[in-house]
Amino acid sequence: MKQIMKKLEGFLELGGIKKDIVLLVISGIALLLSIFKAPGLPFNPSWAAIILCGVPIILEAVIGLVTEFDIKADVLVSLALIAAVCIGEDFAAGEVAFIMQLGGLLEEVTVAKARAGIEKLVHLTPQTARVISGGAERLVPAEQVQVGDRLRVLPGETVPVDGVILSGQTSVNQAVMTGESLPVDKTVGDTVSSGTMNQFGAFEMEASRVGDDSSIQRMIRLVQSADAGKAKIVGLADRWATWIVIIALTAAALTWLISGEIIRAVTILVVFCPCALVLATPTAIMAAIGNATKHGFLVREGDALERLASVSKITFDKTGTLTCGTPKVTAVRTAAPEYTDQQLYALCAAAERMSEHPLGKAVVSCCRQECREPLPETTDFLMVPGRGVSCLAGGRQLLAGNEEMLREYGIEAPAQVMQEAGAYISRGCTIIYVAVDQKLAGYIALSDTIRQESAETIGRLKALGVEPVLLTGDHENAAAAIAAQLHIQEVHANCLPEDKLNWIAAYQKQKEVVCMIGDGINDAPALKRADVGIAMGGVGSDIAVDAADIALVDDEVKELPHLAAMSRRMMVTIRHNMCFSMGLNFLAIILAITGQLNPVAGALVHNAGSVLVIVNSALLLNWSMKRS
Repeated sequence: MKQIMKKLEGFLELGGIKKDIVLLVISGIALLLSIFKAPGLPFNPSWAAIILCGVPIILEAVIGLVTEFDIKADVLVSLALIAAVCIGEDFAAGEVAFIMQLGGLLEEVTVAKARAGIEKLVHLTPQTARVISGGAERLVPAEQVQVGDRLRVLPGETVPVDGVILSGQTSVNQAVMTGESLPVDKTVGDTVSSGTMNQFGAFEMEASRVGDDSSIQRMIRLVQSADAGKAKIVGLADRWATWIVIIALTAAALTWLISGEIIRAVTILVVFCPCALVLATPTAIMAAIGNATKHGFLVREGDALERLASVSKITFDKTGTLTCGTPKVTAVRTAAPEYTDQQLYALCAAAERMSEHPLGKAVVSCCRQECREPLPETTDFLMVPGRGVSCLAGGRQLLAGNEEMLREYGIEAPAQVMQEAGAYISRGCTIIYVAVDQKLAGYIALSDTIRQESAETIGRLKALGVEPVLLTGDHENAAAAIAAQLHIQEVHANCLPEDKLNWIAAYQKQKEVVCMIGDGINDAPALKRADVGIAMGGVGSDIAVDAADIALVDDEVKELPHLAAMSRRMMVTIRHNMCFSMGLNFLAIILAITGQLNPVAGALVHNAGSVLVIVNSALLLNWSMKRS
């Protein structure tokens, strides 16, 4: 019996959406021929719809009952099909099969496409490592590195395993792990994680966590398992199928016993078929997805909008989501009377003109847009990894770098200047100090900038009763500064990928329905674990988009409130569809019991009900959120 069931299951899995469309076209033509009684046919054309659309429904119902005793809507449909065929009402049977096949097609269209995020994440795994042994360097596969091995990492290479820097200075791009928009300066004693990118200086490190224990491998496992507990929405018709079957069979049996007319019993089974109820959810979802597409959202999971409708917390990554993800100059302050702010700005930009560091590039770009001073010519450019840059301008030595660079060159900074700079640091800014001929000339503050629409977006989400939460890999000062400007009360900083995932899991344990919005590779586990994951499609990584249920194609976060409100409207439409279809069914049952409806008329009632459900769902296509 099990072998037979497996063969039947294999038959049902053949094809897909294209097969369903072909079956519907053939069945639709057959039903039209049956209505107009096409001459010359040796059989009723409705049998084409019964065989092509009805038989698979019956087989699936039998498999569900035999293997798992699973009663779904297809059980009642199968009973109605068989009963209608037994008394010769072929058109009624074909029409019911056609409507159910249409509902199945709509559901299939809303199913998510296969996602390749895991494969892309695996490609980030370092393949080789430079192991130093006995004074010699050899290239080995990364999986062969052992704890305690001494490794060398050159500029532009990916860190192969987790470890601690033994010698050298550098800047490391940690976006894959923390989402930080700026490289982090590293020196002796600092830790580095596998999968992060060494940008400038070479360094040697000691391996501390290797193989499956490394950071990048742990994140791959998180992404693979994070959505295991994500609830799947059960269709309304299937959710109530057991009760529908019991009521239908009871009503049909009693009517047959009391009236003695089997046609009335069959009519009850036909009109009790949840055709409109089956269409209630997928048609509304399809219309809502069409609406979302107009507002820049690509809905990748069919049931994502159902889950979004009940979201109570929405967690945001900071960099690239609420902010632009690129540093901008926010303040220029001189510490020497011989320089104006504009002159200091030009000196710093001149020193950074040949730098490849994102901070240096930001200074040069902003200076060209905002500063009227010409940039002096420079020579003898030198980049000090993890510290800053040095050059000569008109015979004067220019230094632009961090506080460690000032100390290494023996440059003293007045306490008042350092206190003022510290105030900017406490607000999440990064400071570049500028020195001329061993004397501090001033400093420039840079920070990530908030998107113009972020504040309005947060306010509108709060008005919907959704509580915003900030989950970021940035340090506390930067996170707190952004949260204060956006009026976000709950903030969690210094979050690694597993930290974000754990915070979402903790909210879910408190019965919160959580939506996560992010853009980086480090957000992928959280996007998977959240009840709904929304990725920034423009600035976001491919892996984040693949891990999410919904992608915001043009990065317009101002559309998020519309999506949240529209998902709730969609659920209202589904409930309206459900109530209407059930009401119509009960009315038709009363008419069937009293003998005023025959099976064919009952099938036509189904048509009318299904059309009205589709029309009501279609109203979602142009629905828009009212702005207060």
